[in-house]
Amino acid sequence: MTSDTTAANTHKNKQTALITGASSGIGAALARQLAAHGWNLALVARNQERLDLIAKDLHRQHAVSVEILAQDLAQPAAAQMVHAWTRQHGITVDLLVNNAGAGHSGPVIAAADYAYERLIDLNITSMTELSRLFAGDMAGRGRGQILNVASTGAYQPGPYTAVYYAAKSYVHSFSLALDEELRGTGVSVSLLCPGATATEFSSRAGKADLTSAMPAAQVARAAVQGLLRRQRLIIPGFGNRLVIVLSKILPGHWLAWMVARIQKPLLLG
Repeated sequence: MTSDTTAANTHKNKQTALITGASSGIGAALARQLAAHGWNLALVARNQERLDLIAKDLHRQHAVSVEILAQDLAQPAAAQMVHAWTRQHGITVDLLVNNAGAGHSGPVIAAADYAYERLIDLNITSMTELSRLFAGDMAGRGRGQILNVASTGAYQPGPYTAVYYAAKSYVHSFSLALDEELRGTGVSVSLLCPGATATEFSSRAGKADLTSAMPAAQVARAAVQGLLRRQRLIIPGFGNRLVIVLSKILPGHWLAWMVARIQKPLLLG
């Protein structure tokens, strides 16, 4: 677990966003968008080398302070380690972005032992604990925001990505509930539900991207616009909003049949 600071000037007049899973994909795109809006950053991911490159690039382009922490959030007590790191470095987190996650594709009964352990640790356990810890700090100060990254898959069963979709359903339910619990504290929780996004995520999860996948930068722009309005639910793109509307109307077994017809041909290997 290591850290680095890109500049002696800490820009204390600016707010700070802590972003997990910030070394690539939506996380890196969110870091770029927030830096362009003048936010200082605390970036967390496993890949030290990528974090170094992103931090230097964002500081050079936007003159913001960027702290980095190479930490695997699937490890036991990782959320507590991240929280302690921010305190040790005097970082006040005004915005927490829970973006880190993992996927897994294929039939559930064909999965290896412990295949879903990392997915659940990242998408559910780490997200829950980070939210709890930082929401407590924010409520004590009377201000703050949390952005949890779910998916349009949170609204439907997902054959061949069953555990991932179920995990995102948890993120959806937890985020809306936490936002209500925090009403009146000055802290709000926003939920980002992108559809297929052009990142490395799909290939790591064992499936090909849909040809209609949205660029990560477009997802990040929509997310930041929603955050600025303290929007509870952020769904980038008309097509994704339509998918969610249909998911609320159609019976669950119909949705399962439809998703299976989309997901199965995308499996790799």
